[in-house]
Amino acid sequence: MKLALVGCGAIGGAVLELLRADTAIEVVAIVVREGSAAASTRAQGLAPGAAIVHGVPWSDVDLVVEAAGHAAIEQHVLPALARGVDGIVTSVGALSIEGVPERLEAAARDGGSKVQLIAGAIGAIDALSAARIGGLDHVRYTGRKPPAAWAGTPAEAHVDLQTLTSEVVIFEGTAREAARLYPRNANVAATVSFAGLGLDRTQVRLIADPAVTQNVHLLEARGAFGEIELRMRNEPLASNPKTSALTVFSLVRAIRERVGPIRT
Repeated sequence: MKLALVGCGAIGGAVLELLRADTAIEVVAIVVREGSAAASTRAQGLAPGAAIVHGVPWSDVDLVVEAAGHAAIEQHVLPALARGVDGIVTSVGALSIEGVPERLEAAARDGGSKVQLIAGAIGAIDALSAARIGGLDHVRYTGRKPPAAWAGTPAEAHVDLQTLTSEVVIFEGTAREAARLYPRNANVAATVSFAGLGLDRTQVRLIADPAVTQNVHLLEARGAFGEIELRMRNEPLASNPKTSALTVFSLVRAIRERVGPIRT
């Protein structure tokens, strides 16, 4: 399988390292932003045989993998889907932007392709999707991270993250509101929303907690099926504390399943 990877930052670089030994997967192109010399150099070092480009090639690509943020979906994934190339999306939070889910679906239909949204840092997404069929009454996601993980977000306007001594709820509201205010931390909330009750009916709490060193995710759901309560304590990605390392593993798993004989 010939793969084009969009992005070679913390997630993209980690994915390339984990795929090095996979002989059934060939990274033929790595898409980086124009003028990003550091990303180009890193990409060349991690995948010497891949072309370093600024757009997904129009031929010899079986799968486009997005690991570059919301803008990459618009610039690279949508055109690829429209011309018949399957895609995997890591930045699921982008689907909280009005019109993006519909455009992804339309592009995939036009091209006869498919797009997969990875579960990323959260589990039980398959159970939540199944529970939705029988009827869901309540879904809430709580994200708890160390104060440093909230740097550069609206939380800084309400609390001094560097001197925090006890936990503080920095946001409470709907998944749509969370995605708008905290786009870089919105992927898990958006993933839970699309599997369950949607952006406007999924409740979200975000917490800055100096007592934790991991990214802690709590999923609670209730409905005709019964109840789900899932708590996960994920180690952050060493190169980016805003991201759980499990996100990288989730993406690699989705790629490998494309060439494996069994899917789970």
